[in-house]
Amino acid sequence: MTQATGSAGTLSRMVGTVAVTLAATTLVGGCGLKSEPAATPGSGSVASPTATPREALLDAVPGETDGAFRFAGKDASSDVSGRIDPASKAIEITMAMPPDKDGITTKMSFLVIEDKLWMKAKFSGQPGLPKFPDKWMALDRSKLTDEGSVPRYDGADQGNAGPLIEAATSVEQQEPGKYTGFIDVTSGNAAKALDEGEAEALGEAGKHVPFTALVGPDNHLSSLVLEMPSVGKHKAYRYVVTYTDFGSAPKITAPTGSAAMKAPALAYELLNG
Repeated sequence: MTQATGSAGTLSRMVGTVAVTLAATTLVGGCGLKSEPAATPGSGSVASPTATPREALLDAVPGETDGAFRFAGKDASSDVSGRIDPASKAIEITMAMPPDKDGITTKMSFLVIEDKLWMKAKFSGQPGLPKFPDKWMALDRSKLTDEGSVPRYDGADQGNAGPLIEAATSVEQQEPGKYTGFIDVTSGNAAKALDEGEAEALGEAGKHVPFTALVGPDNHLSSLVLEMPSVGKHKAYRYVVTYTDFGSAPKITAPTGSAAMKAPALAYELLNG
């Protein structure tokens, strides 16, 4: 699930290939493509009285003029939560991965302010796992072999609500603030919001995915839920995005003093695979 409105990538890709890399190294011995959206999502402004339900819903998607807010998301492979501060071009992301085949649980956090980047990491479930201090570790992007493996700030809509709603084949307003309809998740940027290969695997079933969206009294999108179907080896699941605390969430600032440190060599080893 990424990042800027009009771009897309999976939730797990929000922290790039880090979790996959960590898992691949076994530890015991571990998106965002941009395109111009067809319609520019708003920032909680009141939609025109003549706006269609689809236009009104797009207008509620977080935008760059919003104050700091919180977000959370869940897809088939991960849970993500954090804060977004458009004015500071900043995001704070925490991703929790369930135990892998070796029983290793991964929790990683990234803090991005413009081009600056910090990381936290915690691993559990097996003896002998790497241990990092509970501090924000400042990373030098020039030391990363693949900058795409770590997040950048590229927009307020970290949950890809915009690209998904853009792909809606129908949108109806059921009552004030509640919208339902169907999304073709196999098309365009919507497909990039899913795990790699998932849209193709869904086939025809992915062209008519039901969704429910809620817009709060402040005219901000508060949740988007897609009921993803079961096809072949892919189990049914809910793709969930929530946005809350617009303007009241703490602004994101750079960690200082004892809260921060330079990233050790081991951090780069894990990120670079």
